[in-house]
Amino acid sequence: MDVTDGPDYRYANQCLAASREAQVNGGLMSQIVYDYSIVLDSPLGRLGVCLRAGHVTRLNYLPKNWRLQPPVTRQGRTVTEQMEAYFADPCFRFKLPLAMHGTPFQLRVWQALQSIPHGTTVTYGQLAARLDSGARAVGNACRRNPIAIIVPCHRVTGAHGFGGYVGETGGPPLVRKQWLLRHESRQRDLKTA
Repeated sequence: MDVTDGPDYRYANQCLAASREAQVNGGLMSQIVYDYSIVLDSPLGRLGVCLRAGHVTRLNYLPKNWRLQPPVTRQGRTVTEQMEAYFADPCFRFKLPLAMHGTPFQLRVWQALQSIPHGTTVTYGQLAARLDSGARAVGNACRRNPIAIIVPCHRVTGAHGFGGYVGETGGPPLVRKQWLLRHESRQRDLKTA
């Protein structure tokens, strides 16, 4: 199967290194393997960042045993410095060039995510109302966000709880979302001190 023939190609965001098919539970599943420009440590574990033509195209959470890969370009160093600055200071605002590929609706949602202030949250329903859409459609676009943390889908929550994060509603992804929200809530604490 050539991944460039299907709709999932656009989510590879030009970081696609290879695709292979694996037999999983009796069904065929495509696995996309990314060629990361940077792999860095963070309070949330290893993060893999893809860069293309100086733009961030993807940020993935990686297993803790993934080999670190320091930046070798000026843009890679800038990304690393800004990630470190964000983890040190919840008030830090990313100023990175992004190249996101998705449907027109997904791009609208991802743009709207970037307008949610640090230290605040909105519900899927509230964001959907701003975009004249439905909460489920917004949730699906958040699930497909290729640049987590920098494009802050973690600031969108369910009406009666945290909601999901990167397509999961429990386990390590939800722990990461909770950590990010606690980290950014420090901003309010710092301003009132």
